[in-house]
Amino acid sequence: MSDALPTQHTPLNRTRLIAPGPVEVAPDVLAQLAQPQMHHRAQAGIDKLMEARAQLTQLLGDPYDAVITTSSGTGAFEGALLSTTPAGARVVNAQAGKFSERWGEMAQRFGYDTALVARPWGEVLDPQEVADATRGAHTLLITHSETSTGALHDLEAIARAAKAQNPDLIIIADGITSYGVAELRPAAWGVDVIVSGSQKGTATPPGLGFVLFSPEVQARMIRNPGNAFYLDMTRELAGQKAGSTPQTPAINLIYALSTALDRLLSVPREVLWAEQRRKTDALIAAGTALGAPAWAPRTSPAVAVLTPPAGITGRQVAAQLAEMGQRALPGQAPHEDTVFRVSTMGYADRYDALAIAGILEDAFAALGVPFERGVAVNAAWQALQG
Repeated sequence: MSDALPTQHTPLNRTRLIAPGPVEVAPDVLAQLAQPQMHHRAQAGIDKLMEARAQLTQLLGDPYDAVITTSSGTGAFEGALLSTTPAGARVVNAQAGKFSERWGEMAQRFGYDTALVARPWGEVLDPQEVADATRGAHTLLITHSETSTGALHDLEAIARAAKAQNPDLIIIADGITSYGVAELRPAAWGVDVIVSGSQKGTATPPGLGFVLFSPEVQARMIRNPGNAFYLDMTRELAGQKAGSTPQTPAINLIYALSTALDRLLSVPREVLWAEQRRKTDALIAAGTALGAPAWAPRTSPAVAVLTPPAGITGRQVAAQLAEMGQRALPGQAPHEDTVFRVSTMGYADRYDALAIAGILEDAFAALGVPFERGVAVNAAWQALQG
């Protein structure tokens, strides 16, 4: 039986963001936000916008053009949809979790002829089922890494199968927790648009969205989309290619983003992807050793979504971690009690994964879960050797 957490030490704990966004941010990134206010129309501001856009394309690895929006990833996704898909067009939304459901709700709200391909939360999408639904459709909305369930859908297989059925299909992929985190090769897979946000894999404070457009899809973008003004990505892309933005951008965050991207681009993408995979596998191994295995059968490297032991709820685990100064998350409604979610996205390394394994041991001990001390940390360490 494990010992209870020594609560008298809790005030000495370093608070941590171990949730799947917002994530912890490096000190040099935060220091960019403490600069005297810069101006986005000054040459230095123009240069920084162009540099950050080039870095985003480099991190993707394909010659897609990046648009940086002053918004969340949801705003970026909305702009991508409205700027590529004509009013009333047939849109297919493939969903198996909270965030993929959001894109279907968005399409319906804008009056698209929306078809839903749904699987239960925690499951993965079937590529052929999705592909069959895209016959005659204009656009497919798909989530790569589902942050609410911890599932990594097989975007490559889905995109290839869908384009085989419908070569003219535009595929917009939610890469909000896979961009810079999981293997992502949109040009080879046939994905036309990738959407992400600053507070996830790029380890920057919230406030920026990213849309990366393939060269092919740019020729099909809509001029003056009727439902978009601020989020008119056709106008925004043309402006940003010239080093300008139609509106005032969050230039301070763009400086911070560029610094954060320097760290990610310091190694090959394959190294970045493999290390993130190992870190999350370590969290999953730690959870499994404590009787809290992964929910999804095909797990995302962005987040460990774990099912607590019988008699313990996801909300209880998240609340206990919060008492210890560790900000994790329970499941998304209606699964707040089904799972809890921990992550090492952002400014974190493999040793942080080991620390989280130890933190989970203390949390489970405080919740009265029986286990042998050290099993989670040892399991995490073994996973990191892979």
